[in-house]
Amino acid sequence: MEENKHNMKTFMTNAESIDKKWYVVDASGQTLGRFASEIAKILIGKNKTTFTPGVDAGDYVIVINAEKIEVTGKKESQKMYRRHTGYIGGLKEVVYKDMMAKHPDRIITAAVKGMLPKNKLGRHMLSKMKVYAGSEHNHQAQNPEVLELNK
Repeated sequence: MEENKHNMKTFMTNAESIDKKWYVVDASGQTLGRFASEIAKILIGKNKTTFTPGVDAGDYVIVINAEKIEVTGKKESQKMYRRHTGYIGGLKEVVYKDMMAKHPDRIITAAVKGMLPKNKLGRHMLSKMKVYAGSEHNHQAQNPEVLELNK
């Protein structure tokens, strides 16, 4: 007699069954977009076999040396970061070079944010990323693993 092959169930991850890890990633010498896409994969949880779209299965990421991230071409002088104050004519534009001088952490945050889902789940995923301009971070208590990303 042939076995019934229709008894297999699809595995669905739930929030309680996920073990979340902490990773430290060094941004020095990395290209912005390629680096951000790797971080987005970790935050979403695509690097795990238990990935489920509607569940936050991703890990925590600590990015250090954000001030040493690199861009190609003329982006340093031409790439713009735009935001709106909410008032009439309130569009504020900042060039990459000026943003790097004042807030290098926001560059990586903006790049990763654009690669995450545009909903509550995506905003929650973004809160699991901690970005630091220098090589110091205050998350030693979480025992983060050092993660090497390919250049």
